[in-house]
Amino acid sequence: MLMFLSGLDQLITRFDHSLRVMAGVVDAKRPSPAAHMAETSELSQEQRREAAALMRVNHAGEVCAQALYQGQALASGDQALKAKLEQAAEEELDHMAWTRDRVVALGGVTSVLNPLWYAGSFAIGVVAGKLGDRVSLGFLAETERQVEQHLNGHLARLSPEDVRTRVIVEAMAVEEAGHADMARRLGGMPLPAPVRHAMTLASKVMTTVAYRL
Repeated sequence: MLMFLSGLDQLITRFDHSLRVMAGVVDAKRPSPAAHMAETSELSQEQRREAAALMRVNHAGEVCAQALYQGQALASGDQALKAKLEQAAEEELDHMAWTRDRVVALGGVTSVLNPLWYAGSFAIGVVAGKLGDRVSLGFLAETERQVEQHLNGHLARLSPEDVRTRVIVEAMAVEEAGHADMARRLGGMPLPAPVRHAMTLASKVMTTVAYRL
């Protein structure tokens, strides 16, 4: 666990983790929910392009999640909270690998702006963490709530025949809701409406750009 490492070791470990996330060279510890499902041949090229673009958005979202969790853990002085954040980050790493592999399988590529998404989200995580654990956890809960909404929206856009993509998105939505519940149980405070609206706007910018790039 990172909490038992020296300060320098923690910085080195986090820097290495950041590079691997931005480069997209992370492996899932759990198999993809779609691992044992056959690929459908019924999808049109347009359906495959749409699914690849949506999964590119989801992959970029997981890059942001990694950065957010890492920034919050770094800023928090609560060792128990750090452990919870790092546990959630491990689950998000699985999501990141699942979405990356699905993007590739559909003939797409991940976002070229992943380093930008990571840097911005890491900075936000550190700022949220410095504002105190209740604010940080409230920010996390709201972020995960919005992510779950995005995933459910993607399910409405995906072809019913694209069962491999759909089962991955469904599994992610369940776990994102679990992370939001965890943050609320740990004392996350409800955020003011202007903050929630600003988060929604920032998310809209990211998802719109990542859909294309």
